[in-house]
Amino acid sequence: MSASSLITQMINGVNQASVLLIAALGLIIIFGLMGVINMAHGELIMIGGFCAYIFSNVLHFPFAVAVVFSFLVTAVVGVLIEVLVIKRLYAKPTETILATYGISMIISEIARLKWPLAQNVNMPIPGTAKVAGISIPFYNMFVLLFAFAVLSFTIFLFKKTKFGKKVNAITQNRQMVECLGINTAKYDTLTFAYGAGLAGIAGCILAPTVGVSYQMGAAYLTNSFLTVVLGGVESMIGLAASSAIFGEGKTVLAGFSNDCMAKIMMCLVVVAIIRFKPEGLFHKERR
Repeated sequence: MSASSLITQMINGVNQASVLLIAALGLIIIFGLMGVINMAHGELIMIGGFCAYIFSNVLHFPFAVAVVFSFLVTAVVGVLIEVLVIKRLYAKPTETILATYGISMIISEIARLKWPLAQNVNMPIPGTAKVAGISIPFYNMFVLLFAFAVLSFTIFLFKKTKFGKKVNAITQNRQMVECLGINTAKYDTLTFAYGAGLAGIAGCILAPTVGVSYQMGAAYLTNSFLTVVLGGVESMIGLAASSAIFGEGKTVLAGFSNDCMAKIMMCLVVVAIIRFKPEGLFHKERR
């Protein structure tokens, strides 16, 4: 592989890492903070992708509107899942996995009946920039900046606001928080909705580059779980680092071999790291 091809692959890897960061950010909130293993996370990504298709290609709204509605629609779906199913299954991981897996199959099959073929989404920011002979798509730059903005806002929301401090208190000692008169059920619902909304944003951002289909979220479900576990299930900074490692590593390795071998090699890398650091690259110390 030539130097220019390697740089191109690394640039593409930055884009993959950025999308993976947004997708896994929603998962780390649901899985890391709430302890819920949500097997329907991939389908929430898919719903966000279809929102991008509907609002951009069918209704011809600006892409920014599609991003907003992708968040809102998947957040509402997240509320329905949490209120109707998850709320009754907290502290029951096996039942939660089965229930959310069933939900994922239902959503996927509904999408398959409605849109059996992949749908293309218009590129919202066309064109490329030439830097030292290397083409960098403007959309890739946007995705990187957008992912950083989403990460920064999420860290601020859960670390600096009253809402975030209450959520963290609930995760550490739910009974004590309830004794203080705080409605923990409401915060569970809002937290789950926010995580689901981020999955929708990831699907919307991903849609212009890979298209939209009922299968689009499946691969990102696996990659998101691997990324969360690698970085540490409660560390957003660790998530950013693991997203960069996984996204860049998979893309660059695919350039040397193929996509299938790249996935296998990155999974082996994750397994090896977890073998020696079972709590991930970063983990929160507890007293």
